[in-house]
Amino acid sequence: MSPFRNALPAIALLSLAACGQGGQQPPGQGGPPPVGYVIVNEQPVTLTTELPGRTTAYETSDVRPQVNGLIVARLFQEGDMVAKGQPLYRIDPAPYQAQVANARAALAKAQAAIASSAALARRYGELVKINAISRQDYETALTSAAQARADVAAQQAALRSATIDLGRTTIRAPISGRIGRSIYTTGALVTAAQADALTTISRLDPIYVDIQQSSADLLKLRQQILSGQVASDGRTQVRLKLEDGSTYGPEGTLRFADVTVDPSTGSQTIRAQFPNPAGLLQPGMYVRAELAQGTQRQGMLVPQRAVGRDERGNATVLVVGQGNKIEPRVIKTDRTVGDSWLVTSGLKPGDKVIVEGAMMLRPGMPVTPQPWNPNAKPAAPQQPGQAPAKK
Repeated sequence: MSPFRNALPAIALLSLAACGQGGQQPPGQGGPPPVGYVIVNEQPVTLTTELPGRTTAYETSDVRPQVNGLIVARLFQEGDMVAKGQPLYRIDPAPYQAQVANARAALAKAQAAIASSAALARRYGELVKINAISRQDYETALTSAAQARADVAAQQAALRSATIDLGRTTIRAPISGRIGRSIYTTGALVTAAQADALTTISRLDPIYVDIQQSSADLLKLRQQILSGQVASDGRTQVRLKLEDGSTYGPEGTLRFADVTVDPSTGSQTIRAQFPNPAGLLQPGMYVRAELAQGTQRQGMLVPQRAVGRDERGNATVLVVGQGNKIEPRVIKTDRTVGDSWLVTSGLKPGDKVIVEGAMMLRPGMPVTPQPWNPNAKPAAPQQPGQAPAKK
């Protein structure tokens, strides 16, 4: 027998041993892959929505003249805060001072006339008793005295009117707030009740935010509240996100929802009120408002990273089933709540939804489940020949 024939089995054994030392194990020796899961439970979930809005001044007043004349002075700095009643413009008062003087003179004349007519009526009253004058002369004297009294009242009213017009030559702030730029300058001719305002005053503390929400979403929320699925205490707090992405500090309160729906957009206007002591919010700013609409008593939340889509676009998750085997589930989601989906069907309390390690998993495949720790750092891959780290 050839000696080479006896050496073949030994060579084969050496080759197998060498392959075993290469660090590669046959498939299946590593055990089921580990996955991280969360247990789904029913819990109260606060329903919030984020909607676009615009800031609106709490009060706005256009300043217009109430008398005719030339502006002789502007008494404010543009952009300053002004108080109610503060003088803003002065119109040339000379013509109105003359009207006041004329009204005073006419009143004095009427008062003098009433004294003589009243005295004449008294004398005629004595004479008519002894038939010294006719009854008609006495009644004429009484009429003259009454006309004199009426003339005094008319002149008093004319004096008050002239005095009011004189006071209106100083244009005052109708409300407190921040004043805008002046459209008219000194020397301009203005008229009473003109179309163009001299300037505008806006009260900015507090300030309104007008929010637009779909009428369909409002209808759905009202139906959920009426059916008892969502609880609402009627005190809705609102938070703002500004144009630069920052969050406005003070919270606002919801004031009212408009009773009509805009037919062109299908939306309703919701108005919220915010404190604005520092004047950070200005009218016309674009903001996003976050409203707490109510609380769903029995809500189930699933992390967004656990939800996928099938070929039909349905939302799906993988669940650890009996025997730690993978089970796919088709679910229905209503909205996002933070970094989670609010699930309305497809899951039941106690289900273990896979959040981590779901890549390359197939239905029915066994896994090693372990609770998911969102704060855990992924382990560094082990280099070939490196000893495992000691715990």
